[in-house]
Amino acid sequence: MRDQSFLARARILSAIVVVCALILPNAAKSAEPIKVGMTMALTGGVAPIGKQVLAALQIWRDDVNAKGGLLGRPVQLVYYDDQSNPANVPGLYTKLIDVDKVDLLIGPYATNMVAPVIPVLMQLKKTTIGILANAANSKFHYNQYFSMLPTGPEPQKSFAYGFFKLAAAAKPRPRTVVIVAADAEFAQNAADGARQSIKEIGGFKLLADQKYPPSTTDFSPIMHSVQALNPDIVYVAAYPPDSVGIVRAANEIGLTPKMFGGTFIGLLVTPIKMQLGPLMNGIVNNEVFLPAPAFTFPGTLDVLAKYRAIAQREHIDPIGWAFPPLGYAAGQVLAQAVEGTKSLDQVKLAAYMHTHTFATVVGNISFGKDGEWTKSRVVFTQFQHVTGHSLDEFKDTTHEVVVWPDEYKAGNMIYPYAEAKKP
Repeated sequence: MRDQSFLARARILSAIVVVCALILPNAAKSAEPIKVGMTMALTGGVAPIGKQVLAALQIWRDDVNAKGGLLGRPVQLVYYDDQSNPANVPGLYTKLIDVDKVDLLIGPYATNMVAPVIPVLMQLKKTTIGILANAANSKFHYNQYFSMLPTGPEPQKSFAYGFFKLAAAAKPRPRTVVIVAADAEFAQNAADGARQSIKEIGGFKLLADQKYPPSTTDFSPIMHSVQALNPDIVYVAAYPPDSVGIVRAANEIGLTPKMFGGTFIGLLVTPIKMQLGPLMNGIVNNEVFLPAPAFTFPGTLDVLAKYRAIAQREHIDPIGWAFPPLGYAAGQVLAQAVEGTKSLDQVKLAAYMHTHTFATVVGNISFGKDGEWTKSRVVFTQFQHVTGHSLDEFKDTTHEVVVWPDEYKAGNMIYPYAEAKKP
């Protein structure tokens, strides 16, 4: 009798276990979602990159939810198109916080959009991870801001230092410099990095420091004025539409300094690379993440495979090496901070992020002063021997060779620029 009673209880217990096994995986689905708010540039000048970043964050959301969500709750993205317009961003983040009542924040994308939102976040004591924003917190020093950009502890200088180190090592050594940069937050931060690098490395003479309005569409007059100065080096800081205009104008007038390049953000976008093709030969440009073995970490290829399926459907950058992994990594950092603190408290999350290392698809990340990475991973590449406009030319680093630093170097810079322009 006792044995029968024991068996009956065992059967009941087994049934309970089975029911729990069926219910628990769905618990996160039925719980109130954790809302993650952001704006993203989905139209306007930097939309080609903003769309990639959003796709990456959507992949991150789906991956998190497939594993049960955060704190047992599903993740929901709440986002608005900021239209690549810095003036739109403060109001939209205020709406996300006050009206949508989001629990967490990411973004926005791009320096020009991140800089104006930091004062709003400071006032409301909110934490965010700005995506691909260069030195956006260098004036505010806000301890709840973090940067998803591998520029390291000297973010401004990182976008230029390697360029001028290459110049200093070239023979014969180039000496005269012209800087051309958009009159906007990002470009001027990069240009300031060029000024710092020129001063620190020494041996250069700055002939001109030209700003142009972000609305500029005809770059021929600017490039003619550069040509008239006959500099050895032309350093450019430009967003995607400007990148196309400046490269085309330089080729049309036959500009041939000894070195040409810098921070052409547009040349990190695959469709723009395909559009310009051989016109890019010889340009030395900085990169933050690219298809090379040294930049492949656990999960990187899986994220890119998922991204490319979306890219084909949405008609966005078909390769996605430069930006989607960093967008996905921002989500990973946030998720690890939430699970590490078992909290959505903004101050606790920031404190955790300042004191821990995060394993991501772009490698291990730790944050230092102003929320910047503790170590720079910016590299400089040179476009070499590009012969056409096909996608195959840009699937790896065969035609975009890492030339600095030695840690990641895959080839030598072809010098001078006129020689490197040859296919």
